[in-house]
Amino acid sequence: MEGIITLLAMVGIIAMIVRFMPKKGVKYITTKELQPLLEDEKYVFVDVRTEKEYKEAHIPHFINRPLGTYLGDLPKDRPIVVICQSGVRSNKACKELVKLGYTDITNVRRGMNGLRAG
Repeated sequence: MEGIITLLAMVGIIAMIVRFMPKKGVKYITTKELQPLLEDEKYVFVDVRTEKEYKEAHIPHFINRPLGTYLGDLPKDRPIVVICQSGVRSNKACKELVKLGYTDITNVRRGMNGLRAG
């Protein structure tokens, strides 16, 4: 019985690690690395936080597409930069974009929280 509990605990830990692992094909940048990209019109900037969070504070140039809304209508011929509050939701959105066939995707590490950290 103790062996089964240990095995189940290990499987649970592995599942958690895989869930939050960076997605293959997605680049990761800091908020500091984001700054010079903001003036480049080739990028599509997507904020996947809730509408309320977005209205409270957002970065100019970012459009609001809350996590769970369809992202497949974003242009596939332009690089996509995704942000959320902490990086978790944007990572999920990036995984969804990969499934939809997007190939030039960047996730902002630590999201909006990274702006406060400097």
